[in-house]
Amino acid sequence: MTTTTATTRTLQRVIEGLATSDGAGVKLRRTLGQGQGSRLDPFLMLDEFSSDNPGDYIAGFPAHPHRGFETVTYMLDGHMRHEDHLGNVGELKNGGVQWMTAGRGIVHSEMPQQEEGRMRGFQLWINLPAKEKMKPAGYRDIPPSQIPVADLPGGGSVKVIAGSLRIDGNDVAGPIQGLSTEPLYVDVALPEGAVFSHALDSRLNAFVYVYEGSVKIGEAASPRPLKSQSAGFLSPGDQVEVRADAGGARFLLLAGRPLKEPVVQYGPFVMNTVEEIEQAITDFQSGKFTEAAA
Repeated sequence: MTTTTATTRTLQRVIEGLATSDGAGVKLRRTLGQGQGSRLDPFLMLDEFSSDNPGDYIAGFPAHPHRGFETVTYMLDGHMRHEDHLGNVGELKNGGVQWMTAGRGIVHSEMPQQEEGRMRGFQLWINLPAKEKMKPAGYRDIPPSQIPVADLPGGGSVKVIAGSLRIDGNDVAGPIQGLSTEPLYVDVALPEGAVFSHALDSRLNAFVYVYEGSVKIGEAASPRPLKSQSAGFLSPGDQVEVRADAGGARFLLLAGRPLKEPVVQYGPFVMNTVEEIEQAITDFQSGKFTEAAA
């Protein structure tokens, strides 16, 4: 009889958040996406925005184009409105998610609907495979009532946005399923000393982003620290183990199937070749983005 031992993923690389701005001057902190070397296939970019100062976010993200990937906006606090050329309008509020597939092209805006108070959340960019980059654009507004939250056996909780986890013998499935990149997107809250330990498909690339407190990643005998506002790329393996430091921690765990395809990016366009980027620019300038898909 052969016994298979699970391999716990270790912390392989750390990218500290870089203060920057985007849109019409929204202040944020970027980890993935600082440059070409800071991506983790299929993930292209991760931004965290967090401020109590309206001057940091009030100008928002006026109308702008995208092609070739998906954007996922997860709001912890605040109120943002999505509008696009397809006629979609979505109100993103505390705990909600907007999952947008740019596909062949979309022109949208993301504008704050508050003049004061805290605005806090994340935007993630996920690449699309070449065969899907020119599919029709799509949009889904996911209220917090559709996002399951499960208590963890050792303390703490996990919110499942995409993919599925098996918690205490029960399958907990997020509202996003069946995508070609097989994304897992979970938000974990742990009290001090608690451990999040879970199987993780060995085919998937994965990283952890800590946004409150700090954690240690890996087996208890040899863990590595990851502090707040940092992304930690995980080594290959088939399980993940994250322990909260003093004061507890909150973090995102993201995993996805690598596409292993060329990535050519020009601002809001992400394609496989320079020629496709040039075509995207031409199509946007000529108005083809807002034409119906053939």
